[in-house]
Amino acid sequence: MNTALLAAEKVDTGNPILNISIFVLFIIATLTIVVRATRQTSQKGSDFYTGGASFSGWQNGLAISGDYLSAAAFLGVTGAIAISGYDGFLYSVGFLIALLVALVLVAEPLRNTGRFTMADVLSFRLNQRPVRTAAAISTLTISLFYLISQMAGAGGLVALLLGIEGKMAQNIVVAIVGVLMIIYVLLGGMKGTTYVQMIKAVLLVGGSIVIALLTFFALKGGFNAVLEAAVANHPKGEAILGPGLKYGKNTLTKLDFISLGMALVFGTSGLPHVLMRFYTVPTAREARRSVTWTIGIVALFFLLTVVMGYGAAALVGPDTITAAPGGVNSAVLLLAAEVGGTIFMAIISAIAFATILAVVAGLAITASASVAHDLYNSVLRNGQATEEEQVRVSRMTVVVIGILAIVLGIGAMGQNIAFLVALAFGIAAAANLPTILYSLYWKRFNTTGALFSIYGGLLTSIVLIIFSPAVSGAETSMIPSADFAWFPLTNPSIIAIPAGFLLGIIGTYIGKPDNLPLKAAEMEVRSLTGVGVEKAVQH
Repeated sequence: MNTALLAAEKVDTGNPILNISIFVLFIIATLTIVVRATRQTSQKGSDFYTGGASFSGWQNGLAISGDYLSAAAFLGVTGAIAISGYDGFLYSVGFLIALLVALVLVAEPLRNTGRFTMADVLSFRLNQRPVRTAAAISTLTISLFYLISQMAGAGGLVALLLGIEGKMAQNIVVAIVGVLMIIYVLLGGMKGTTYVQMIKAVLLVGGSIVIALLTFFALKGGFNAVLEAAVANHPKGEAILGPGLKYGKNTLTKLDFISLGMALVFGTSGLPHVLMRFYTVPTAREARRSVTWTIGIVALFFLLTVVMGYGAAALVGPDTITAAPGGVNSAVLLLAAEVGGTIFMAIISAIAFATILAVVAGLAITASASVAHDLYNSVLRNGQATEEEQVRVSRMTVVVIGILAIVLGIGAMGQNIAFLVALAFGIAAAANLPTILYSLYWKRFNTTGALFSIYGGLLTSIVLIIFSPAVSGAETSMIPSADFAWFPLTNPSIIAIPAGFLLGIIGTYIGKPDNLPLKAAEMEVRSLTGVGVEKAVQH
């Protein structure tokens, strides 16, 4: 029997009945909040999609943090640091810098020119029907990729806590998360989801602070003591303190690192569920304040991931982490058990579970809003659908998305969820970001350019992912038994992002001008000044 299996036998997750009881209490508490929010949510699209644009900057900042700090951040990044050291910390750096890019490039202009979805901005001065269709397809694809990671994280999380090792039992856990997500969104809409995200952000950061302090106490020292203990307990020794353990082995892994960095840094500015949060505040000024609050909260959290990741390497060990149910994603939970006992681990697990529920609810709302507002109303009904009809279509879409997320999440079980989220970031950066930037800042940009950019970036990303080691050809692939990979990198962004920008330029010069100079001028004025945006929101 190898050391990894011996280590796995030592994992104590406490009493499963007590663990599940704590989970149930958290679920009841959050559902109560959602139900109360339901009483304040009308059948208007503005209430269901954006909470009536009634949240202040600091409230929305907390909610964006809750939306942004997903299971990938809490479970995946911490696990990546515990296993790969410095190279795992690169996820933290990329996620944080991405918010600065979003603040500078898109937060305020997007809020000034849109109402419910990203497509509102893209179609402001372009041909509505084809652009909204393309934006909706892109939104659905990115949302599903992101949902897959959250579902996989939920399966690993509950599998660890309840000691579930059978594939079927973990699949049932993923299905339960999907059903709960559907219930959350159907009951509370954006308002209920926002409240849950705010509370979850406070609990997540607070729990991380407690874990970090307990780690210092357990090692009887500060951060230096954590690093020294991690080096002593990690098979790679001091290699975990410097770059190259995962991404510095050869030219391919170095290119993979550059590709990952591009996805993380540019992806946030194209993520539909993050962009949609800018519409939940009443003014552009509050949108800016939202991102400022978010940056502060997220920066604090990602600093804590360094302590928790190296702390897990020091006190739990890579062998125990990789052999435990849930694999790499179990690192922070095993650390919580080590420094605070099994009850504390159950509480942290419940917070992580609430994190997953809040994020998947936000993703489901974004995807359903895009289907109802962009496809159903603007494309199929030529803008004649009532808001009540749109909300009804949104609710039906949530059910369909939930089922798809369950099926795909089951297929992704065992993958590092930070890696899976990076794929969603890469698709967003390649398909959405070029189109958003061109639409906001390039007067000549036209409908053909938008379609080339969205569909080109989307297809390039997906094709390269399908034929990469992420899907087949390696032990860590989604389909390890098959090998149809010809693209050597696990993240497609180094090719797909430049392709999205280049195709946008090519399409613009190939296509005919939209002949809407007045709309282009109006968009420029509104995006830079906010003139007319409050009136548009009221309608």
